[in-house]
Amino acid sequence: MNFLAHVYLSGNDLELAMGNLIADRIKGNRLWQCSAKIQEGILLHRAIDLYTDAHPNFKQCAKKLFATHRHYGRVLVDMFFDHFLAKNWNDYHAETLSEFSERFYVYLKENQKQLPADCQSLVKHLMAQNWFGAYESLDGLEKILRQMERRTQFESNLASGRLVLSENYSFFESQFKSFFSDITSHFNLVSKCID
Repeated sequence: MNFLAHVYLSGNDLELAMGNLIADRIKGNRLWQCSAKIQEGILLHRAIDLYTDAHPNFKQCAKKLFATHRHYGRVLVDMFFDHFLAKNWNDYHAETLSEFSERFYVYLKENQKQLPADCQSLVKHLMAQNWFGAYESLDGLEKILRQMERRTQFESNLASGRLVLSENYSFFESQFKSFFSDITSHFNLVSKCID
């Protein structure tokens, strides 16, 4: 799962969500340089990733993409799942996606100085591009995939993921809905959470 789902699965704790957001950039001893709550968010992110990678719905989706995208298929599934979360946001949260995003972006802007420099750069880019909002449309998703494709070390063909998603939309959406029901239950996240 990608940024939006990780932040969502942090519940209403914005500092925890910030740690969950930056987790992939924190390796080794850098974990211990973060505040206790951000460390908790990083560890939550890792637990979410472990759960996701082992889940049968996620595996089914990755298998469908393996022939065309190899290990980048898993990256595409993460992105597809964020798209479906954004698209169906009102089924999962009491706030609109726009309200949720704005509240989190304000928190990030006010607290980004406590993050390592490379994480501050990520946060600024995420907010400037409004990735959470962009996930909602196929055009927005494709734009993000193109940006990611330019940064991959090996040929990833990530941008073509939009076509694969369009051709198999109902399959991926049904896999997402089943998976997301399971993961929210697993992490004891209250449906429609908001303070």
